[in-house]
Amino acid sequence: MENRNIVIGIEGTVGAGKTSICRQLLGKVENSIILHGGNIYRAIVYGIMQTHKNNIELRNIDAFEIMEQLEIDIRLENRETVVYMKGKKVQEKDLQSDKTSMSVSKVSNVANNKKLYQFGKKLIDEFRKKYNVILSSRDIMKMYPDVTYHFFIDASIDERTNRKYIQYNKEIEKDTIRKMIEERDKLQEKTGYYKIYPETKIIDVTNCKTIEESTEKVFQNIERVPCVK
Repeated sequence: MENRNIVIGIEGTVGAGKTSICRQLLGKVENSIILHGGNIYRAIVYGIMQTHKNNIELRNIDAFEIMEQLEIDIRLENRETVVYMKGKKVQEKDLQSDKTSMSVSKVSNVANNKKLYQFGKKLIDEFRKKYNVILSSRDIMKMYPDVTYHFFIDASIDERTNRKYIQYNKEIEKDTIRKMIEERDKLQEKTGYYKIYPETKIIDVTNCKTIEESTEKVFQNIERVPCVK
């Protein structure tokens, strides 16, 4: 018997607005939660940085084993997953910092992710028993091939630079942000995170003036779900 709940997978290029779209979808998809899969990896890398292990040989890293060592715990709060490390909540600003973001792109390119993906699949399956899952992550088709919808959000490099510039409160020069995005794009593509599958629907949000407009472009492709009226 088919599971009545669905999984909406959201991937995309750096700075295209994936997280904002996921949060807008919460208001459109009934009985839904967001699983911030990417934040699990960010927490692992952030933990490595905090415990001064950034000099270890990256190719020896097993992402799941590091996760266990750091006592990373995923909890659901206000319909979104949050990350705890050794019993203390990790703040979003620390997970999303430019330093953490760049380190994630580098580590994920060489680390062993097999057991972490297995953990991710089990986590998704557990949440799916009760909720429609909006999954924001990388490598979704490899980690969770049973995803109901797979969207890849994209925008021009100029538009993504502008959005990151605003996200960082205009405290970082645009040229610096652009270079950072281009470098992360190269690392993500090398890792295979930008792979487009036959099931993937590419959503270009370059010309969308608001996050609501971007979200609507995604939402109009979703059919098998009770929607908020």
